Amino acid sequence: MTKKLSALAATVAALAAVAGVVLGPAQASAASPTLVDARIAAHFDLAMGRTPENIALAPDGDAYVTFAAGRQVARISAHGGTRILATLPAPADGGIHTPVLGFALTTGIVRAHDGTLYFLYATGTPDLTGLWRLRPGGRPQRIAALPAGGLPNGLALDARTRTLYITDSVLGTIWRVPTRGGIPTAWSTAPELASTGFLGANGLKIRDGEIWATNLDQGTVLRIPVLRAGRAGRIRTEATELPGIDDFAFTGRGDQLLATLNGSNQVALVRPGGSHTIVLSPADGLQNPTSIALRGDTVYVLSAAYVTAKDPNLLLARLNK
Repeated sequence: MTKKLSALAATVAALAAVAGVVLGPAQASAASPTLVDARIAAHFDLAMGRTPENIALAPDGDAYVTFAAGRQVARISAHGGTRILATLPAPADGGIHTPVLGFALTTGIVRAHDGTLYFLYATGTPDLTGLWRLRPGGRPQRIAALPAGGLPNGLALDARTRTLYITDSVLGTIWRVPTRGGIPTAWSTAPELASTGFLGANGLKIRDGEIWATNLDQGTVLRIPVLRAGRAGRIRTEATELPGIDDFAFTGRGDQLLATLNGSNQVALVRPGGSHTIVLSPADGLQNPTSIALRGDTVYVLSAAYVTAKDPNLLLARLNK
């Protein structure tokens, strides 16, 4: 596993450089006190492939995460304990044909009100790549196949319409799948979702009848209204100049959001209109942050250490509104 992760880090670093992802400080204003009391709540074992990729919060304060390189779904307690809920089967080729990255990985995850977890698995093989479901006490099962030539990444659940939306970072597509499973529909293939050499459409959220997404290569935050009959409306760019942007979460103050900048090891506060300020940095313990979530004024940030290869972790901070 160590050899595999070393190769992964070299690959991601090289591809990030080609894509123009800044691995030094992002161009933004100085750190502000918007996030305070930052601390590392849990450290994960890199050698075991516990590179946390995405997060969904449980009502009791625990968090569900995907460990990308470990092909796992886990529950992290409020005290930092880790319990593995599922390990997905390895592809026959070991995952070497997974587009761009060359290793099989679990990515986006969401939790439904009944405790069912939905998550994504990218393997580069048609038998495993797709949308998976894990019911409480059950076993993981794939409920929708996605193209083996793509990289399903971000995941969002519209509980009202029982619909899941999925970003494909290689194919530049947002897919739509019913929660019962079935054949995915390409909901949007707008050029703003496309990759420019590494990974395109990435983070994904649903808010007030609109789909919000990030584009890692293009450093943008995008907004797409959901029209009648569920069709995609015209895409709009809400923020730019956020190189390496991965996941994001709304702060509860209108369109203001917090975004993880993977390559520069930072979290940015992005204001309506697109301006941003860096509110967490490597000094706080960030190691290629991949995902972010909020519960009340508590901010959860996952770091996968893909490039730094040091201390994947879960960081907690307080949002000072």
